[in-house]
Amino acid sequence: MPAIPTLRQLRYLVALADHCHFGHAADACAATQSTLSAGLQELESILGAHLVERTKRRVLITPLGQEVVARARGLLRGAEELVDVVRSASEPLTGEIRLGVIPTIGPYLLPQILPALRQTHPKLKLYLREDLSARLLEHLATGDLDLVLLALPYRADEFESVSLFDDPFLLAMPSGSPLDRPGIVHPSEIPSDELLLLEEGHCLRDHALAACHLASPFAKMKGQPDHLLATSLTTLVQMVAGGLGITLLPQLALDGGVLAGTGLATRSLGAEAPARSIGLTWRVSCPRAPEFQMLGDEIVRAQAARCRRA
Repeated sequence: MPAIPTLRQLRYLVALADHCHFGHAADACAATQSTLSAGLQELESILGAHLVERTKRRVLITPLGQEVVARARGLLRGAEELVDVVRSASEPLTGEIRLGVIPTIGPYLLPQILPALRQTHPKLKLYLREDLSARLLEHLATGDLDLVLLALPYRADEFESVSLFDDPFLLAMPSGSPLDRPGIVHPSEIPSDELLLLEEGHCLRDHALAACHLASPFAKMKGQPDHLLATSLTTLVQMVAGGLGITLLPQLALDGGVLAGTGLATRSLGAEAPARSIGLTWRVSCPRAPEFQMLGDEIVRAQAARCRRA
């Protein structure tokens, strides 16, 4: 039977591909540089091929090495999932879960639910990564993340998703605005030339427009300049507080205090208020789906308890 690479050797190669530096790759693997270098040489000897080009100035992975790296990532992910599924079967929600979360959810939801999760599942270690939806799903696909907490709907056919709860939108405006009046504001009353939104790439922008039945190019219909497109909810709120316009904000952010100290007013968009759906997404092939469903149930319970206290 021919010799086959070890998982450690494959991990060395993947680390080198990620860091392009022997010292940094060794640190990432908790190994010495000489150990990592020897492991890579053994890997090349087993495969009978050069995978790494070594020069004094830089490290290059050969084209064949890149293909081996891609396959090695899958093998390493499979080995990790094997360990995780056995552990989760005997004791769910223990060990490590790498959770991605988008910026319009993380700062407002996580401080409310993490204390409850720590109390009910003290052996669970949640490693968090905040980024935009598209990049988080890229990391999910490669196995760098286990699941992602994001706003649905989001087109990702290769993943499985579960909706946890709805997050309705409200209209935020400076006090004294023509729309700052008793009662609700219908989406059709929102003036397009005053609406401020997050810049392209933030799914909250698309969800707000879709939820209010507004066309996708709505925000730029009047030639809205780029400097009126915010990069975060905090910046967006400050722009509204500065009198530059009005905006749509999710209830989650309002409950999280995003308007604190601004003096801005909010108005409901009606009993059937448009909303985004907060949900969890993971790889279809991941064997930990039942455990992730349990985590989703815990998030729903923690969110419901927070709403009762509010």
